[in-house]
Amino acid sequence: MAQEGGQERTEQATPKRLREAREKGQIARSKELTTFSLLFASGIGIFLLGGNIIDSLMSAMKDSFQPSMDKMLDASKLPGFFLAELINALTAIAPLLALLVVVAFFAPIALGGWSFSPDALKAKMERISPISGIKRIFSWKSVVELVKALAKFGLVAVVAVLFIWGHKEELVVLSNDDINTGLSASGELLLWAFLIVSSPLIIVVAIDVPFQLWNHAKQLRMTRQEVRDESKETEGNPEVRARVRSIQREMAKNRMMAEVPRADVIITNPTHYAVAIKYDQQKMRAPVVLAKGKELVAAQIRSVAQTCKIPVVSAPALSRSIYHSTDLNKEIPTGLYIAVAQVLAYVYQLRSKGYSHFSQGAKKFDDVPIPDELRKDV
Repeated sequence: MAQEGGQERTEQATPKRLREAREKGQIARSKELTTFSLLFASGIGIFLLGGNIIDSLMSAMKDSFQPSMDKMLDASKLPGFFLAELINALTAIAPLLALLVVVAFFAPIALGGWSFSPDALKAKMERISPISGIKRIFSWKSVVELVKALAKFGLVAVVAVLFIWGHKEELVVLSNDDINTGLSASGELLLWAFLIVSSPLIIVVAIDVPFQLWNHAKQLRMTRQEVRDESKETEGNPEVRARVRSIQREMAKNRMMAEVPRADVIITNPTHYAVAIKYDQQKMRAPVVLAKGKELVAAQIRSVAQTCKIPVVSAPALSRSIYHSTDLNKEIPTGLYIAVAQVLAYVYQLRSKGYSHFSQGAKKFDDVPIPDELRKDV
């Protein structure tokens, strides 16, 4: 296991590490997959298009070796004649070449995907350094490549020998056939030989593709320290993050306190919880929670309410239920409509009598209806 600074690379690569590796051109690739894809596509292409290609090429060769008398006597017509025959020949093999170009383009990206990295094109000294070259020659990767090459040679050789041995009689009688029959039989035999001899590469590909994926992941492994350092780099120092969260909470609390003067009533525990309720019959479907808090925050809400002469009403069970069930600037649950309506009706009644602020001596709502699923005992 590779080590760095005494630590083993045991951690899987992070998304950031994978992204940076792709930007540098470090992606999983399998040359064996590309080679097999090209060979297989060539065989299929020849199998499907071979007849037309051979007929077109034979016609072009026949016309080239037996031009008409007027072309032979007029030297100025020969360049155009041979150019036309060359275009005909290229047109015949163009579909096969197009197929191979498409396969050559898509086969490499089938494993690691498309990647264009300008960084991979930069000149690097280790690429031309003799010492680095020697290290690459005697590296374990070179050993693996040597084993793959020997395995490919052995598989192809065995299959080729078996194919030739199995068709030895057909090969012997080819010399007795006429030229057209012999060429046709030879072409068919060579096509099947090409496909069958190439087929063992499937085994090599089946081994090489998982190996390349594993090797790529292994090369990008990280130490635990590298993972921690990257986390600090991307997310920031834990102490800094905690400080930022603290500032954000303080800002959110200040914004919430600024909403308290808009409330119609403050419902309290009376000391542990406090919620500020606003209800506008013309604009709101149900009462909305403008602010809420417990302990010190609840004390601050009550203090702002006293300063702004906002009614403060004691309803312990109701304040706890609203605090735990409703987010800021959200409507209260339907199950609390009746209880809150009783409190608001009481507030509106006292206001109609001229009371604008009453935190002392106000009525306590200890028996308002609260559904069991919304009731909080603590």
